[in-house]
Amino acid sequence: MKNKVVAALLASLAILGTCPVSYAATEHYTDSSVITTENASWDEWVEGWETLANDFTKVSITPGADETQLNFAWYSEKTDAEATPVVHFGTDEANLEAFTGESGDVNQELTGDTAYVYNHVTVTGLEPNTTYYYTVEKNGEQTEVCEYTTQDTEEVKILYVGDPQIGASKGQTQDGAELTADETGAANTAARNDAFAWNRTLSYAFAENPDLNFVISAGDQVNRTGQPKEEEYAGYLSSDVLSGLAVATTIGNHDSLNEDYMYHFNNPNASEYGATAAGGDYYYTYGDGLFIVLNTNNYNVAEHEELIKEAVEANPDAAWRVVTIHQDIYGSGLDHSDTDGMILRTQLTPVFDSYDIDVVLQGHDHTYSRSALLYGDGQQHNKYEFSLNEDGTDYDWDHATNVDTQEKIQLSPEEGDEEAAAALEAFREDNNCYTIEDVEGNTVTDPQGTLYMTANSASGSKYYELIATQQDYIVARSQNWLPSYSVITMDADSFSIETYQITDDGTVETIDEAFTIEKTGAASASEDTTAETAAAETEAAE
Repeated sequence: MKNKVVAALLASLAILGTCPVSYAATEHYTDSSVITTENASWDEWVEGWETLANDFTKVSITPGADETQLNFAWYSEKTDAEATPVVHFGTDEANLEAFTGESGDVNQELTGDTAYVYNHVTVTGLEPNTTYYYTVEKNGEQTEVCEYTTQDTEEVKILYVGDPQIGASKGQTQDGAELTADETGAANTAARNDAFAWNRTLSYAFAENPDLNFVISAGDQVNRTGQPKEEEYAGYLSSDVLSGLAVATTIGNHDSLNEDYMYHFNNPNASEYGATAAGGDYYYTYGDGLFIVLNTNNYNVAEHEELIKEAVEANPDAAWRVVTIHQDIYGSGLDHSDTDGMILRTQLTPVFDSYDIDVVLQGHDHTYSRSALLYGDGQQHNKYEFSLNEDGTDYDWDHATNVDTQEKIQLSPEEGDEEAAAALEAFREDNNCYTIEDVEGNTVTDPQGTLYMTANSASGSKYYELIATQQDYIVARSQNWLPSYSVITMDADSFSIETYQITDDGTVETIDEAFTIEKTGAASASEDTTAETAAAETEAAE
């Protein structure tokens, strides 16, 4: 059925502002009116956009607490009748089991004053390699039946994407007119453009990898920071591929300041640690992996560490520990990697070391990079964070704040301001807090360090330049102004990642060699750190 979904999509298809510190923004973006999608129709997409943009009730599916569970979320219009948060799910399409969850009111300021409720339901008892069917209830009425097929859980295949950021192509030109995201609904033509390209990427990625278990998105699903943006969520959720594939989303800076994110995504083991208006940190397991998702728009690393500690203590035998964050503390994009992207590097690096985190998946920089294997330098460093602006509608992206001294460091000093330039250079030097593990080749065995990946935009809604000089901690990087994605293959002994791009004519190309980490089970005692020892080491480092 998943292949049928892709075929149907291919047949039917034919921020308020930019990211922070965006001095390197370019004219590069994916213009959906000129790219090709097999048997696709941009004209049909444009014709159907008004209906799509005003349908806030699309279903999102998220991994459950483990591979036997699946989480659902969707809106339904609020009526005089009671809400019906019910998913009908099972292997017999004619005899589905009802799973009931919870519902709550959606903030009407986000939905044009129309009253909606959100519905969150968890389905349990899933088995691998099984085809299921499901419907959800909207105001007591069941939707059409959809299909969901589970895959093997001994070898897990994950699609890893960065920054769909539906609506971020605002200000670019299409057919002689400027794309705009200043208005909500169908008038958000930037969202119309980006949702088409996002659907296209998912279609090609799934066609190439029909055995995907789930997707990891490294944040910024949408673009309009701190404002209503339901048409952007509608565009993000519109892909037919997502009706049969769960996505573990991350809270990006563009997602962070509204409740709409936590309405649309029913995350497992959700916590109050690292919370912003969008929600907090969470974790789940799948196959041999423990996956920890941190909301690094909250700069309280002590809270993030608590979530990591809880996750590790609950799953001490997981073969792999994978963290997803939005901000790329080790990236190579000009816009963020040497400014706001590294803001939590001095604090998170020793925490990741202490809890033996194998891989960190990142977004934010709209470029692709793969790091060397990194671990901390064992030295003391300052702590940094961002503060909200005066009216609380966004972050103060112009300054990094020293947590202890409250010194505000200008991230883009004016020319000739030598004092500010010196403070920025000291900030960057202080963030050289890492050690590069000495390994050779693209397959490593029982390494000490952590691999940091940064994903480019999967939709191509916005790209940035690479920083002029490749950093010593970066092994591979790419910016070809094309949407890209990575595929992770994981079993008990091996974790491998390979990255691809999609050309305008629909060709899928490899842009980086596969990188593989292998484990023999013979890790040294220093690498086999317990959660209690980890907490003590982190405290000592501070």
